[in-house]
Formats: sequence, C-alpha cells, structure tokens
Amino acid sequence: MTFAAHARICSQATQSNTVVEDLQTLIKFKSVTPLQAGAIDWLSTQLSSLGFNCEQFTFNNVTNLIAKVSFGDGPSYAFSGHIDVVPATHGKWRAEPFSGAIIDDAIYGRGAADMKGGVAAMLSASRSLISHVANKHGTFYWLITSDEEGEAEYGSLLIAQRLAQQRVQLDGCIIGEPTSHLQVGDTIKNGRRGALSARLIINGKAGHVAYPENTLNAAHLSAEIVKRLTSITWQRDEPSSHTSLQITGINIANVVDNMVPALCEMTFNIRYSHGYKSADIKNEIQLVLADLQHCVAIEWQRPCEPFYTSHQTNHCLLAKVELAVFAVTGSYPVLSTSGGTSDGRFFANDYTQVIECGVRNNTIHQVNEHLPIDDLLKIEQIYTRLLEQLFIVNLREIE
Repeated sequence: MTFAAHARICSQATQSNTVVEDLQTLIKFKSVTPLQAGAIDWLSTQLSSLGFNCEQFTFNNVTNLIAKVSFGDGPSYAFSGHIDVVPATHGKWRAEPFSGAIIDDAIYGRGAADMKGGVAAMLSASRSLISHVANKHGTFYWLITSDEEGEAEYGSLLIAQRLAQQRVQLDGCIIGEPTSHLQVGDTIKNGRRGALSARLIINGKAGHVAYPENTLNAAHLSAEIVKRLTSITWQRDEPSSHTSLQITGINIANVVDNMVPALCEMTFNIRYSHGYKSADIKNEIQLVLADLQHCVAIEWQRPCEPFYTSHQTNHCLLAKVELAVFAVTGSYPVLSTSGGTSDGRFFANDYTQVIECGVRNNTIHQVNEHLPIDDLLKIEQIYTRLLEQLFIVNLREIE
C-alpha cells in the first residue's frame, strides 16, 4: 500500500468518526419547532471555522442561518435543511430521544433521519471540499432554518426573500430531506406536488324529518359534494405526478334525530401535479360546485405550490446528483415527486434547480427514529462526491 493510499484510508476513518459524533451532537439539541436550542449556533461555529461567512436572524422565535463561502467566479449552489424536529412522543424508546445513543450500529434520537443526519453528512462533505487542494470555483451557501416541521412561515420563506433582496440567484439547491426508500440513494426527489386545503360550510334548511319537502338537508348536500369532488378528472396531470383529493372531515352538529340538519362543515386536502398552480385547482373546484354556490362557502387554507426540476441541457444539477449516487452505490436513483411538501418550493424557480437527496425515511417522526451508521456514511460519501462535481475545477484530471 502506498503512503498516499494509507493516508486516504486514515482520513476517511477520521471523517467517519467525526460525522457520527456530529450527528450525536445535533440530536442532543432539543430543537423542537420552532426552537433551535443551540443547534444553529453550533452549526454556525462549525461553518465559520471552515471559512464560511455566517449570518443568523430570528423572527417569531424562528432562527435562520445563511452561510456563504466563495471560491471565485462560477456557479452558485446551496444546501438547504432544517434542524427543527417534531416532538418526541411518549412510547417505548430504546434510548432517551435526545441522547443520540448508538444501539446495534444505528444512531437513535429524534431528528436522526429527519433531518439532522443529512445536516451532519453535508457538514462532513463540506469539510472535505474545503480541505481539497484542487482548484475550486463558484459560491457555496448553507441555508438552515428551525421552522420546517411547523407552518414554515418564518423559515426558508424568509431566507429566500433575504437572498432575493441581496440579489443572490442560485443555480441549484440540494435539500437533505430523507428521500430514500429501501436503501440510501435509491430514490431522490426532483420535485414535489402542491398542497391545498379547504373548509366548506354547507348551508341547508332545518325542519322536521317527517316533512323533508320543507327542508334542505345539509348532510345530503355534503354527500353530493363528496361525489363531485372525488370524480374530478385532472386533465393537466403530468405522467410522473398525479393529483389526488381526500376528504378529511365531515361534521354535522345535530343533537337530535328528528331534525334535518341545516349546517354541515367539510374539509378536504388536494395534493396536485406540477401541471397546476393553486389558482388552477381553485378554479376546478369552484367549477364543479358552481350551481351550489348559493349554499356553499369555501375557505382556502395553507396553499403550497408545486415545483419540478427536469434534466437540463447545461449545468444539470439533476444529472450531477444522479452521477454522485451512482458513483457511491453503483445504481442510478429513481426520480419521484411523492410525499408531502418541502421547503424546496421556496427556492425553486425558472432559474434555480432544486433536488432533494437524503437518507431513508422509514423511521421519521416515529418512536425510535434512528439512522444506521452505514447509511449515514453512505449519504456523506454521496454529498462529498456531489460537492466535488459542483465546485472542483477539472475534477477528472485529479482523480
């Protein structure tokens, strides 16, 4: 074995120990949304030591971080993520949920997979990039929030607005959300469906059940509305992204059994293809209910626009992520837009490509959320390879 090969192995071993310790450190911060609980402070210190210029700002108890390092002229890419977690619900945890304990070669704790593992892996990859002796170009941003698991009103949305005020135009954004299914790297997200909720108030006319001809039954109207909503054909769906509508609640506050109800409340949620915008969805719904508008009032809630990144002719971030995954796993990832919404919607636009790539999502938000150490090391390798492709000049010549 040559000295260079031996040094490389020693460096990888040290890096492996560091990324595990970093994840354990991050888990120990009890950063339940919207609190950062010291996690962003710690992360800012780590990035500053690597030469990043770090800016923190807080609004409504949400802490955001914009970190930047420039290697000279070239493209601008960002890593986006969150350090906030959902509460650690009561249950039979194998270890205290904010301990970062290692059990059976896996790191246990709230946020291990969603998504402190991704943050720890990207931090390790960033250290590798910064220490690389090869010529580098471009600008690398870190965009971190403590408001992703909640309403996402004061997190990445405000970060994106601040970047726009600073006239920063990103070429691409990598998001470390847990996207993998059976093994790390088997699935990445090149977009997300939109989401839109609604609350319907259905007004009828009360009366005695023995004389229905004198009434307008709000419950019966709700059944008709369910039939119409669930029968819509979504003509503008894209092949890789289908629209689905689910009724989430029907409430009829009627305390007697001999009165026709005059009021019914219904809620539903739509996850819709990137072939639509939220305004298009609203128009479709209002069209099928047009003849009932005299007795139905709609209140729209929590609109989240979809985004989608296709393969590009030049400087294709999607292709680079695919190549990084292949270099580490030997297989190309499946492209998906499934799942819930993500902060990617705040950064995606006609200029900025957004790709999500992370660890497996099989234990997220669950009791005993955990991340196998092998999975953590694999995503760290994928991120390291990706950053080399994005920022190192003439990468092939130095391999």
